[in-house]
Formats: sequence, structure tokens, C-alpha cells
Amino acid sequence: MGIDSFCSLDGSDPFWDWNRTWQTHNPDLTPCFQNTVLVWIPCLYLWLSAPFYILYLKRNDRGYICMTHLNRAKTVIGFALWLICWADVFYSFWERGHDATIAPVYLVSPTMLGVTMLLATFLIQYERMKGVQSSGVMLNFWLVALVCATVTFRSKILHALTEPASVNVFKYTTFYIYYTMLLISLILACLSDQPPLFSQAVKDSNPCPELGASFLSRITFWWITGLMVIGYKRPLEEKDLWSLNTEDKSEKVVPQLVRRWDQECNKVKRLLIQFVNDSSAPTWHGYFYTTLLLVCTCVQTLILQKYFHVCFVTGMRLRTAIVGAVYRKALVITNAARRTSTVGEIVNLMSVDAQRFMDLITYINMIWSAPLQVILALYFLWQNLGPSVLAGVAVMVLMVPLNAVIAMKTKTYQVAQMKSKDNRIKLMNEVLNGIKVLKLYAWELAFKDKVSAIRESELRVLMKTAYLGAVSTFTWVCAPFLVALSTFAVYVLVDDHNILDAQKAFVSLALFNILRFPLNMLPMVISSMVQASVSMKRLRVFLSHEELDEDNVERPAITASPDSIRIVDGAFSWSKHDSPTLKRINVRVPEGAFVAVVGHVGSGKSSLLSALLGEMQKQEGSVSIKGSVAYVPQQAWIQNATLKDNILFGREAKDSWYEKVVEACALLPDLEVLPGGDLTEIGEKGVNLSGGQKQRVSVARAVYCNCAVYLLDDPLSAVDAHVGKHIFEKVIGPQGLLQGRTRVLVTHGLSFLPQADLILVMVDGEITEMGSYTELLGRQGAFAEFLRTYASTEQEEVEESVGEAVPRKGLENGGPAAVLGQSQISLNAAGKTEANDVAAAKTTKSTEAARLTEADKANTGRVKLSVFWEYMKAIGLPLSIFSIFLFFCHHLSSLGSNYWLSLWTDDPVINNTQPNREMRLGVYGAFGLTQGIAVFWYSVTVSVGGILASRYLHQTMLYNVLRSPMSFFERTPSGNLVNRFAKETDTIDTVIPSIIKMFMGSMFNVLGSCAVILIATPLVAIIIPPLGLLYFFVQRFYVASSRQLKRLESVSRSPVYTHFNETLLGTSVIRAFGEQQRFIRESDGRVDHNQTAYFPSIVANRWLAVRLEFVGNCIVTFAALFAVMARDSLSPGIMGLSISYALQVTTSLNWLVRMSSEVETNIVAVEKVKEYGDTEKEAEWRLEHSTLPAGWPTTGHIEIRNFGLRYREDLELAISDISVNIEGGEKVGIVGRTGAGKSSLTLGLFRIIEAAQGEICIDGVNIAKLGLHELRSRITIIPQDPVLFSGSLRMNLDPFDGYTDEEVWRALELAHLKNFVSGLPDKLNHECSEGGENLSLGQRQLVCLARALLRKTKILVLDEATAAVDLETDNLIQSTIRTQFEDCTVLTIAHRLNTIMDYTRVLVLDKGHMAEFGSPSNLIAKKGIFYKMAKDSGLV
Repeated sequence: MGIDSFCSLDGSDPFWDWNRTWQTHNPDLTPCFQNTVLVWIPCLYLWLSAPFYILYLKRNDRGYICMTHLNRAKTVIGFALWLICWADVFYSFWERGHDATIAPVYLVSPTMLGVTMLLATFLIQYERMKGVQSSGVMLNFWLVALVCATVTFRSKILHALTEPASVNVFKYTTFYIYYTMLLISLILACLSDQPPLFSQAVKDSNPCPELGASFLSRITFWWITGLMVIGYKRPLEEKDLWSLNTEDKSEKVVPQLVRRWDQECNKVKRLLIQFVNDSSAPTWHGYFYTTLLLVCTCVQTLILQKYFHVCFVTGMRLRTAIVGAVYRKALVITNAARRTSTVGEIVNLMSVDAQRFMDLITYINMIWSAPLQVILALYFLWQNLGPSVLAGVAVMVLMVPLNAVIAMKTKTYQVAQMKSKDNRIKLMNEVLNGIKVLKLYAWELAFKDKVSAIRESELRVLMKTAYLGAVSTFTWVCAPFLVALSTFAVYVLVDDHNILDAQKAFVSLALFNILRFPLNMLPMVISSMVQASVSMKRLRVFLSHEELDEDNVERPAITASPDSIRIVDGAFSWSKHDSPTLKRINVRVPEGAFVAVVGHVGSGKSSLLSALLGEMQKQEGSVSIKGSVAYVPQQAWIQNATLKDNILFGREAKDSWYEKVVEACALLPDLEVLPGGDLTEIGEKGVNLSGGQKQRVSVARAVYCNCAVYLLDDPLSAVDAHVGKHIFEKVIGPQGLLQGRTRVLVTHGLSFLPQADLILVMVDGEITEMGSYTELLGRQGAFAEFLRTYASTEQEEVEESVGEAVPRKGLENGGPAAVLGQSQISLNAAGKTEANDVAAAKTTKSTEAARLTEADKANTGRVKLSVFWEYMKAIGLPLSIFSIFLFFCHHLSSLGSNYWLSLWTDDPVINNTQPNREMRLGVYGAFGLTQGIAVFWYSVTVSVGGILASRYLHQTMLYNVLRSPMSFFERTPSGNLVNRFAKETDTIDTVIPSIIKMFMGSMFNVLGSCAVILIATPLVAIIIPPLGLLYFFVQRFYVASSRQLKRLESVSRSPVYTHFNETLLGTSVIRAFGEQQRFIRESDGRVDHNQTAYFPSIVANRWLAVRLEFVGNCIVTFAALFAVMARDSLSPGIMGLSISYALQVTTSLNWLVRMSSEVETNIVAVEKVKEYGDTEKEAEWRLEHSTLPAGWPTTGHIEIRNFGLRYREDLELAISDISVNIEGGEKVGIVGRTGAGKSSLTLGLFRIIEAAQGEICIDGVNIAKLGLHELRSRITIIPQDPVLFSGSLRMNLDPFDGYTDEEVWRALELAHLKNFVSGLPDKLNHECSEGGENLSLGQRQLVCLARALLRKTKILVLDEATAAVDLETDNLIQSTIRTQFEDCTVLTIAHRLNTIMDYTRVLVLDKGHMAEFGSPSNLIAKKGIFYKMAKDSGLV
């Protein structure tokens, strides 16, 4: 039984009839086709997809949705449709019963349809139970069913109009009801149901609308419109962003479909041109092709955008993963490994390299799809032009190695540039960390030159890359043209009868354009893969660094052993391959003992603690520690958080204990002075705390966490003697908070030793003696010798104090040496220790004052035109205008060549050949050549211009940042500054030039295409302006949100790096306290926060693309439509040209909007780099007309008259009314409780902070009238924190290379470093690691002394310079200063009063005022403040 007899028993109703469907002006399908194929298509679709869909739902259960009105309506209509189908079946049976002949189709089709409707109804319910809010499968089913029914609908109406007599009323009625219900079902399927019970979205305050969006809204990205509207009305803020999806699932739509669609579009285009040529075809064929073109392009758009969305989301996840992995790894690598990967490198791994992977993911599928596209295009070309295509293929094949060579070269440059960039960021990081020292020494210019030198090498590499880029751009742009040229040339020259007509020429051109995409993309993908592989290698190297061995320290459970700490035959080194730093270590510490570790600088005391913490590589022996460990490092590590958070350190808050700890650590007075009490925000690395306060916070953190074992690395060196005593008694000593715990204290203070249960004496990494104080004294060994030299004065005091616990009086007059926001309230500082006072102090402080660092602010609104103008000025106007002119030439010649081709194809055919083809071919070639030359030069000019601009912008930013005053660095987190020098500079270097190239290219493309379409089909003029307006509106609408999202994203990126930097500095503390997990969570949280801004910006991109491509598709459709309408007046050549350009216009317009918004979002980098030009600056460094004599100051006479200064405009004076006259060559000590203004005075002397009242004169010259460098380079300071920079030791002593080697060695000898340095393999060229970490703190302090000896100026300031040094070294330093600076004026800020007892005079400061001034002996006789302090230190 054939298909015809299946439809009608007598065969009167055939299945297909060409005369009815194609060769007619009013086409229609046969009833048989309508009743079979059109009914079966939707049924087949549903039955084929149902099993897979049900499986998918079974696996991905999202919860249960309650019955809603929407669901009820869907179900009811499904049942109604089923009933209607059955009604048809029963009607057919009824007719049969009344002896009518019924063809089988009338029974089979409705039955099939009915069963399908039941399946559909079942699926609707099943989806509800599995929590599907909106279903694509069902939407497509209703859509297909409706489209198929629409054909029948039209046909039935036509039939009723032409033959009303043969209408079957019952079947018609049921069909119209069926059709209406299908329409309703389709509309219902577009809506979205409520979220399932217990779903994530219900709990979330601001969930991402994607999960609940309907299928239609998802594929068109309609669900983000709400956010875009907000963004259009006002700038977006943090609170507008949705929370991140728990799982960013998306069906991965294979890009293969996209390729197929491209091919489809070209087939359609071929038919269109054929149609214009073939004047006999009915007009509706033209309209049919046009509609087909529109549908194809729209479906292609939706699929492509969904694919990109999936790619971007995957890329985003990958970045999260990489950042997380790097962070986790950074917490466990050994110290040796840390040295090989600098902070700069690791930050780059997180920023640049993770970004590279994200970029790659988007294009990775091109690897297989590009060759596929090339093969398909070539196949169609062969069909079109025959073997001449091979000429074109040959040209392409020749291009590939060229591109490969360029890619390889680019890779090597890439590596070189990354290396320079790492070094530059590392150096910038150090400059920013040590900025205070740079300013005090007036070294800014030396470091500016160092950074600039690295930058220049980086730019040289960029320049080479630019020339390479120009060559590759040239080959890309010319490749498709050369291919076309060679193919056409061979085609017309091989055989005179080969005629180049419109169909052949323009379909070939379209195919060549399709080829252009994969051929352009392949090099991009290859270079992207190359970059990603470089990054991959860097990541692999970092992630495979050796990790700290968990077994370095055994943590036994509570065993019978009474020992809390035990080391047996230990030998430890910093990395596996070094020789051991500590040898033959045997220690047993019973539980609850108090152990002191003493020894000279560099004898391995801190290393011993590191070994106990498991930070060192254990080479032999065993270490075991019982119970939890707390650690106080020698240099306090402070987080950028509130003071309270710094102390709690992630533990829960217990108020009574917290207050005990704060009191014991002498922090109460500080809380009173800090603007926000214990809720004051502490800046990065504790910038707004004095050294002593940082150290006390660090101790408080350890005490608070209540551990079994305490490792204290000389925490008392940075605090005043009497505060040290207080902390010792209240915290560490036998009566302190920690009594009964095991305490290991590294110390230089002798007064504590008698109370220790055990003393370890270290010399050169070995423990030479151990025992209690009395035992060691009795042994008459090195220790006794050591004590005899130093303790003559301290000793008697200690003897008394052991017996009687001295009653605590007052407290350390609290307050930071450099608190920004120092509201000096004259507090009565007499032991306010009751808890309620603390509470009162807390509440009165305003929270506003507690803020210190300024978060990176997001600028809002449009990027100002001035920013573009600045950028053009940075490039240079002549160059800018020249490159625009070159762009113009290129596009003119491109248009010319295609127009010429259209004229050529319209040449009349005489005797089967076209005349003057050689002339046509020659001119066509000439056009191509012009195009190539213009392309090459504009690529060069834009890239070179970009590099010039980038050099200029980086230089000015560097200069501006270095010219900023100290207060600027204390307010601005280093993360922000590093971000400017890393990310924004990278954007200006590489991204902006290439984006500008693409922007100009697409702009001229669009203009050219519109011109051609207008010439060919002037009717389009009606359409272009409204569509243009729509475009413009969509673009503005989009950019408003996109730009703001980009800004929010970059603002939330800084905290990720800031936190990371902070973690790297504090890894040993974090590990010691076992807080790794908390920090990992914090880091992950910050990354997620960053992604919440990134995710909407991806979606916004897709939203834009769908809207734009739709408008573009409309343009194509209209161009085709008007061509169909005006087919009689058009030549096929012009028609082909017009449609070719119309097809290109979509992509060009897309690129135009995309690029214009990219230009806007990326030019933000220029804006951010420029913004440091407008911040406040220091005074001039050097004055134009300096009248300073050459050797000034000659005597070193300092006169201070009612001097005062304040830290911020809105604060009270930190010191005031100080008047002192110091003769040349005097030695003056400056003392006072912490925060009395000692350091502030020196800051005033160096004009780090400008005077608010009064003046300082040196040798009769008012220092306020000098250039800052003139002043700072003529006086010398040895600062409190010894800062070294990575580089050679020589560079650290003399960055300007102003001294000979002999002078440098002489300085080292006087600083007692000669033996150490000459013992190093590289001597003076010994590489200091970042921050000088490969020297001990004491050695660093001595390097600072050597700097001072080298400069040898008439005035020397010592700022607590010997805090970190043991007594022996301290003595060496003091004697050096006495001999070498005999005729200089020396100002010393002292903690250890014994260092200044022989000075000529002492200045005592109290709360910013001058309290006493006179010789030490007179002051002691007066029994004032100085006497008390001396008594506390045991000097009287």
C-alpha cells in the first residue's frame, strides 16, 4: 500500500504535486502531505526526545513545585487537545459505520496525535515534580506543532473560500479549536513557573534570575534586562548585583551547528542571486528565500550566543579554580620555594595567567571547528569554480607557516615581556612597602630610574611584538583577498569559456569571507594557546614547589612523657639542599616551663623557633610538640582589619578574657587614643600603629587564643623598657596570664633571665650552654662572660625586683606614633583599667574616625571625552590623524575592489567569453595591493602610538605616585597601587591599541557596507535610519550597565590581591595558629564576590549580541527583500554586491558596538592611571634657584621654634609648641612614653609631615624653604624598621653609585659587617631577597647603620635604631656612633635609656608637649618624668 493510497483509497489525493507547490503563484501543499508529514513531525520530535529528557530530569532533580494556576492551565489544555484528537478518531469511525469510505490516514494520524498530547501532558506534570520552572523541550514541541498546523490552517481557509460546498463542518470546527489551543499552549510554555520548594533561590536575598527565567527569556537573555534598566537609570552599585549561582550549568551547544548554519545561509544566498537572474520564477520564491534567510540567521544567533555563554561561564569557573589553587599552595610552600617565586610573580599568576585561561576557553573549540569550516567552504567553492580553487588553497597553505613563525616569535617575546613585568611589579611592590625609607633617604629618583629601566626593556619587547603584529595583520587581511585574486585569475585565464558571472563571483566571495573567519581565528587561537601554555608552565612550576613537610614536627597525643617540647639530635636547614643552619640541637622542655633563648645577632635564635613550628626542613633527628601552639614573630604581622579582629584572630569573642588580655598587653591607653577604640581599622601592615603597638597587638593575639605552647620571638624589643617590664610581669613571667603554659622567649633583655626556668645560649646555630640562670653563672662559661660585660648596671636592679614585684604605676602613655586620626585627648593616664571604662571608651569613639584605608572607588557615569583626548595627546596628534587617514585608504580600496568585481561580472558575454578580462584582473589586483600596504602601515602606526602613549602614561603615573606624601600611602591600600601598575598598565600596553584597531576597522566597515547597500537598493534608505537609531539606543543602554559592571569588577578585584599579599607576608603566623582554613575561606569569599560582578557582565554581553544580531538580520532581510521587489531594475552584479555587504554588516555592526563599549570600558584604565595626577603632592624635590651652599649643614646647629604638626587636616596637633636650641655636635636623646610624639618630631625634621605651626632652622636656614631632596639628602636617619630592597647589597647601601668600593667597604667595617660580607660568595654583589629576608633583623639594622656611615652628614637621627639588636651589637653600634659621628649632631629616640645616659642633653616629651630638657644628670636630680623612666629601667 503506497503513501498515496494510504491518504485516499482511489489515489485522488497524491502525496506531492510540484504544480501545486512550486510552479504556481499561489502555492499550497496537498491534503495528503498535510495529514501525514505535518501531523507526524511534532509527534516524532516529542517521542524521540522524551526518553532522553525523562532520563535527564531523573538525574537533575531540582525539588518539587507545588500546583499553580499556570500548571493547572497547561494540564487542562493538554487533556482538551487529547479529547479533540479522539473526537476526530471517533468521528471517522462513525462515518465508517455510515458506509463512507475512510482512508486509513484519518484514523492513524489523529490517534497518533492524541497519544502524543497525552505524553505532553504527562511531561508537563513530570517536569513540575522535578522542579523544572520552564522547559525548552516543551516550548519547541508547541512551536513545531503550531508551525505545522499554520500551513494546514491557511490551506483550510483557502479551501473554504474557493470550494465552500465540500467543507466538512465537524472536522473544520475541531481543527480550529485544536489550532487555538495550540496557540494558548505555546504562550503558556513561554511563561515560567514558581521556584521549587526549598530551592536556593528562596533562601537568597537577591538570587540570580537566570534559574527562574523561562526558556525563551534564557535563550534571548531577556532575564538580565531588569538589571540593565537599573543601570541605565542610575549607575549600578554593589547591592544591585545578584548572588552567584550555585552551579552555573548550561547545555553545551556544539559550535558545529553554527558552522552548518553559515553554510545554509550561503546556499540561500546562492538561490537568491539565481532568482534575480531567472526572471520567469514566481515572485513569492524571492520572498520565501528572504524569510528563510531571516529564520536561519536568527536561529544561528541564538545557538551561537548560548554557546558563548557556556564558554564564558566555564572560563569564569576556571579562573576561580586557579586563584583558589594558587592561594592554597601559597600557604604550604617552603621558605626556600618562596624565595624562587616572588610576591609579584604569584600575584601575576592570579591576575594575568588566570585571565589567559579564561580567554582561551572561549576559542578552544575553534581548534577543530576552524579546519571543519575551511573544508566545507572549499567543498562549496569547488562546486562553484572547479579546480581553480586549488590556486587559492595553495596561497592559504603558504600563509600557514608564515603565521606559525610569527606565533612562535610572539611566544618568545611574550615570555620576555612577562619576565620584565614580574620584575617591575616586584620592584614596585617593594618601593610601595618601603616608601617611607625612600622618602627619608631621598632615594625616590634612584628607584624611579630602576623601575624605568625595567619598563624600557619591557617596551622594547612590546615594540618588536608590534612590528610582528603588523606583519600578521597584513597577512590576515590580504590572505582572503590573495586567495580570491589567485582563484579568479586562474579561473578566467585557464579557459576562455570560463565566465565570471554574479552568481559565481559573489557566492565565491561569500565563501572566501567564511574562510577569512577561521583563518583569522586560527592564529589568534594558536597565540592564545601559546600564551596559555606559557601560563600553564608557570602555574605548573609554582604548584609543584616543595611543600612544608607535615612530619617536620610530631604532634603526639597526650602521652606519659612530661616534656612539652623535645628535639633530639636535630639538624635543620631552610631548604632540602642547603647545609644545615642549626646543628646538633638537643632540647627537652618540661610542661609549663619558661625558657629563654639568648645569643648574638644571627646566631640562629629565630631559626630555632622556626624549626619548632615546622617551617624549616628537618634533615635529621626528631621534633615533637605537645598541644596547640601560639607564635609571636619578631616583626609583628598585622592584618588590615579592626584592632579587635586582629586580636581575636578568628576565635569567638569572650569579653572578660578579651579585656584581661588587652590590659595585660598594655593596650588600654592605646585604645583611648585610637579614634575608634578597638574598632579602629588598622591599615595594611599596621601602617597606623607604632612599632611598639604592633608588637603588643601581636602578643595580645597570641595570648588571647589560649594555647598550650607559646613561642615568642623577641616581642619586647620594640616596646619601651617599662612597658616591656609590664608585659613581662602581666603576661610572660611567673605571675603572668600565661603561667603554667610552656613559654619559649627569644630575648636580648637581661633583666628577664633570672626568672627563666631554663636558658639556652646559642652560638652559630648550636646550643652551647643550657641551664638555669644560677647554674650558668656558676659555670663561668660564655654566658657568665656575656653577662659581666653588660649587666653591671642592670644587675643590681634585677636582684631587687626578683624579690618584690614592683607595683604597676600608670601605664604606657598609649597612642600610636603615627596614628592617622590622633585626636590627642588629654587623658588622665592614671591606670584606667576597669572594664567599664574600656566599654565607655569604645562607645564614644565614632565609627567614621575608625575608617582609614580608602577602598578602591568605582567611578560612575560615562567616561569623559577628556580621557580620550588625553590618550590621543599621549600618542601624539599627527600620528593619530595619520593612522585614521590610513584606515580610510584601506577601506576605500576594499570597497573599490568589490565594486570593480561587480562591474566585471556584469560585462556582456560575447562568443562565450568576456572581453578585456586582463584589464579587469589587473585593476582588481592593484586595488588589493593598495589595501595591503595601507593595512600594514596603519597597524604599525596604531601599535607604535599605543606604546608611546603607554610609556608616557606609566612614567607620569610613577612620578606622581613617588611625589605623593606619606599620608597618601597610608590611606591607599597597596593592592590598589599594584593593580594600577599591573593590570591597568597591561591594559594600556596591549589591550587598548588592538581594540582601537578593531574599532576603527569595524566602524569603516559599517559605513562602507551601508554606502554600498544604499547605492544598490536605494529603498533601504527608509530602513537604515530607524534601525540605526535602534542600534544606537541599544548600544547606549548596554554601555551604561556594562561600563559600571566592569568598574565594579575591577574594584572588587583589588581586595583579592590585597588579601593575598597580606597572607603571603603572614604565612608563618597563619600556619603556627593553624588558621589556614579560615584564610582560604576568606580568599574564596573575596574571589566569589569579584565573580558576582563579572557574571552579569558576561550575560550583558550575550544580551547585547542577541539584540544586535537580530537587528542586523533585519538589515540583511530588508536588503534581500528590496532586491526582490526591484529585481527588474537590478543587475545581478550589483545585487550580489549589495547582499554580500548586507551579510557582512551584521558582524561589523556587532563588532562596532562591542568594540565601542570595549573602548569605553578599557579606556577606564587610562582614567585610573591619570587619577593619581590630581592627588595632593609633596613640596618640590629640588628648587629651581637653590641658594644652598655646597657643604650645608656645616655645623649641624638645629633650632626648633614653637614647632607643631598634625597628621590630618581635621585632627588636633600631634605635637605642639616645641622650642629647642641644639648646638652643632651635641648628642641629644629624645625619650617619652610610646605615642608621646617622639617619631612625629623626626617626621617634622624630614618634612615627611609639614609643620602646622612654628619652624625648624638648621644652620640658620629655614628648612621649609628648601627642596625636599636638598633637605633629606643632607641629614641622615637610621629608621626604626630596617628596610632593604631586593637587589645587590651594594645597591642597598648606595643606589646612586656615588661612592667608591673602598668607601663602601670602610663603611661596612665600621658597621661590623665586614666579616659577614666578605664571607659571602658574591661579597658586595650578594643578592638580598625581597625585603631583605635572607639577612637577620639585626644584620639588616647594621646595613642601615652602614648607609648612615656612608653618607656621613652633619646631622644624624637614630629612630629606636637598636631595638632589634642584642646588647653586644648595641654596644658596637653606640661606640661606632660615638667615634664616627663625634663632631656631628646626633638625635636619638631611645627605648633603652642606658644608650643615652652619656649624651649631652635629653629631651623628654609627654603627650606632644615638651616636658623636660636638660643634661641626664640634672633631669635625674629633678626627680621628674625622666627619673621615673630611668628607675623603671633600673638605671638609678
